[in-house]
Amino acid sequence: MRLCIVIVNYRTPGLVLDVLDSLEGQLEAGLDELVVVDNASADGSAEAIERAVSARGLTRVCRVVRAETNGGFAAGCNVGIRAVDANYYLLLNSDTVVRKGAVHALLSHMQEHPFVGIAGPRLEWPDGRPQVSCFRDHTPLSELLSAAKLGPLNALLRDFEVPLPVANEACEADWVSFACVLIRREVIEKVGLLDEGYFRYFEDSDYCRAARATGFRVWYFPDARVIHRQSSQAATSQPAAFRGKSQPRAPRYRYASRTRYFHKGYGHSGVLLANALWCVGRSLAWSRELIGIKAPHTHEKEWLDNWTDVLRPQP
Repeated sequence: MRLCIVIVNYRTPGLVLDVLDSLEGQLEAGLDELVVVDNASADGSAEAIERAVSARGLTRVCRVVRAETNGGFAAGCNVGIRAVDANYYLLLNSDTVVRKGAVHALLSHMQEHPFVGIAGPRLEWPDGRPQVSCFRDHTPLSELLSAAKLGPLNALLRDFEVPLPVANEACEADWVSFACVLIRREVIEKVGLLDEGYFRYFEDSDYCRAARATGFRVWYFPDARVIHRQSSQAATSQPAAFRGKSQPRAPRYRYASRTRYFHKGYGHSGVLLANALWCVGRSLAWSRELIGIKAPHTHEKEWLDNWTDVLRPQP
């Protein structure tokens, strides 16, 4: 069963080499291929990775493919997928480290469960603590919960919370993080490639939703373990410099992706409802912040940026 591993690089050659090193001994000669997609880094990354691949003796299994432009994570993954005809595609962030046996575990689960089209591992910090790796769909009601961060409200609407509790047993999910994900070829044949309208964010939840709509299922297999390093900066508590005030303003493409996701799944009215419920939730949180019983958890001007592309969502 031929496996293609796709790693997207944008000016992170050192991290990419760490991923390659972690895959040593996990590939099957003649059946597995590594594709590093350089997303137009223009900083010498592609050349540095090629030199390192040659020095490590990996040229027979690994090659660097240069994208003409930086179209984002989804576009970079698609470049890699198009480059190799395989039965399975393992997409890896450049900030991951694959623990021993993880590739074999994911492949074994997929072969044992033909109804599973997309499989995700347990993501964890370098010290072994688990990260949230699987999720429920984003919905307008989940926007209310994420903006409010209000315990009783979350308990009442628990089924609409996006993060699923960390599980030690395999389980089904609406979507898994594409920091590391194994996709069956048949899913790509039915659903198509990743939506390149997403520069970054929401492409994983969107793709899993599309796969489920065609009959495939999404599962989480925690016995396959992968370190996800840089995400820890976003997932841990706010740094001291930002305690007591909102986090720095997020990039525009985050909100453009959010609008695209809700527009595709719920239509224009769904985008408006998601934004309205977010504002309700933010008001609940703000009232608690005023009296000093809660620290801000949203980004600067998020109330405004949520409306990015609402009138003209990207095609």
